[in-house]
Amino acid sequence: MSAATANERAATKPVAPAPTTGTKVVVPKAGSYDRLTFADFAVPAPGAGEVAIDVKAIGVNYADVIVRMGLYASAKEFVGWPITPGFEVSGVVRALGAGVTDLAVGDEVIAVSLFGGYTSHLVTRREYVFAKPKNVSFEAAAGVPAVMLTAWFAIHELAHPRPGATCLVHSAAGGVGGSLVQLLKLAGCRVVGVVGRSHKVESAQGLGCDVVIDKSSQDLWAEAERHAPGGYDVIFDANGVATLKGSYGHLRKAGKLVVYGFHTMMPKSGGRPNWLKLGVDFVRTPRFSPLEMTQSSRSVLAFNLSYLFDRMDILDAAIGDIGEWLTDGAIQPPPVTTYPMADVARAHQDIESGRTIGKLVLLP
Repeated sequence: MSAATANERAATKPVAPAPTTGTKVVVPKAGSYDRLTFADFAVPAPGAGEVAIDVKAIGVNYADVIVRMGLYASAKEFVGWPITPGFEVSGVVRALGAGVTDLAVGDEVIAVSLFGGYTSHLVTRREYVFAKPKNVSFEAAAGVPAVMLTAWFAIHELAHPRPGATCLVHSAAGGVGGSLVQLLKLAGCRVVGVVGRSHKVESAQGLGCDVVIDKSSQDLWAEAERHAPGGYDVIFDANGVATLKGSYGHLRKAGKLVVYGFHTMMPKSGGRPNWLKLGVDFVRTPRFSPLEMTQSSRSVLAFNLSYLFDRMDILDAAIGDIGEWLTDGAIQPPPVTTYPMADVARAHQDIESGRTIGKLVLLP
């Protein structure tokens, strides 16, 4: 978009007085829900190459819980304590730094941030800001980036399933799981989804699963074998020790296991790590041997989305595809449940519980 076009667009939009004070969530040190504190701050002006955004909605991810507990390695590496969690927001451009000529004040945008997203006003790099599709609300838009980027990377950079491939998706009604289901169906795959509670079956079916296994009432691996007797081309697993061995064992030859989390190692209530359970689960976690993988012709792939923020080639390609598919209606944003930002502790409790469907979103 040219600077002239952006300037012309800006001239047509009324601009509210710039706020001078904002509010953000601050975690001073690792702990439970009481570590989610609030702090007022002077709203900064954007620097060169930056964009200032008045935030309308904030996506909540399970990774934010791990950050709060002090177990998220890249949070320690990039920020330390205190830290403001959050990877994704939607909002309206408030101001532009020097050199940013392809956006205008008042533009509706989605932005990603390497932490710092739980805030009423965000300043981030221009390359982390993308146009919000007009047919997507602010609330829904805030729930898109992390889960869809995770799903896109897992499918299109790591797994590369061919049309007709049979794939198994754990947690198929969750934010990432539901995004995996949609993108896999778009790629022409057959999808077997797994859910852990009966009330999630309908949601997984609605997302496009060809088969849904409810492991709360069915034998997971007996059903998985019944629906793919020869094994799966790809299995997507964020559970950790509870299912990793079984997932690997149900791959077909040349099959791939994609790992992007370890949720079952974490507590479902209380807000604090159970260190004894973590230790036991760490010991029980499968160690995949390169020799065995070569002999059996199966692969294990893994990644952490926070380490992709310097790969603009990947982010640009992913956001381009996701934005186009959302605009065209080929995929839908995850269903969202909203909370006032003041209720961030309740949002964390709910996402930890494993009972939620889709995405949780904070409203500043």
